[in-house]
Amino acid sequence: MDKVLVKRKKAGRPVKNIKKEIKVCVRYSRHDHFIVREKAANAGLKLSAYLRKVSIETKVIPRLTEEERHFVKQLIGMANNLNQLTKACHQEGILSAMLDFERYRTGIDNLLQKLKP
Repeated sequence: MDKVLVKRKKAGRPVKNIKKEIKVCVRYSRHDHFIVREKAANAGLKLSAYLRKVSIETKVIPRLTEEERHFVKQLIGMANNLNQLTKACHQEGILSAMLDFERYRTGIDNLLQKLKP
């Protein structure tokens, strides 16, 4: 008699096509963890699935671009100069500082227009 080899199915869970191999740890305060856990429950997802979905699909808007940071630095410098002009105005009189005020005001207006989205 000849033996017939029959292939048996492997027992257990089927192999996934995409493996999640990398583990990332995040620390939360108790309060923050409660909030995130509640959001995941409201979305009907497990916490890990919720965090994965939010971290991949959410778009983060950067605070300021390099150009905007440069404009802010210019505004800070102009504010310092404006304070010095105010001090000079109190000491010397308003008419001598009026032209300088106008120059800085137009400069600040121009920078603020550039910062507007």
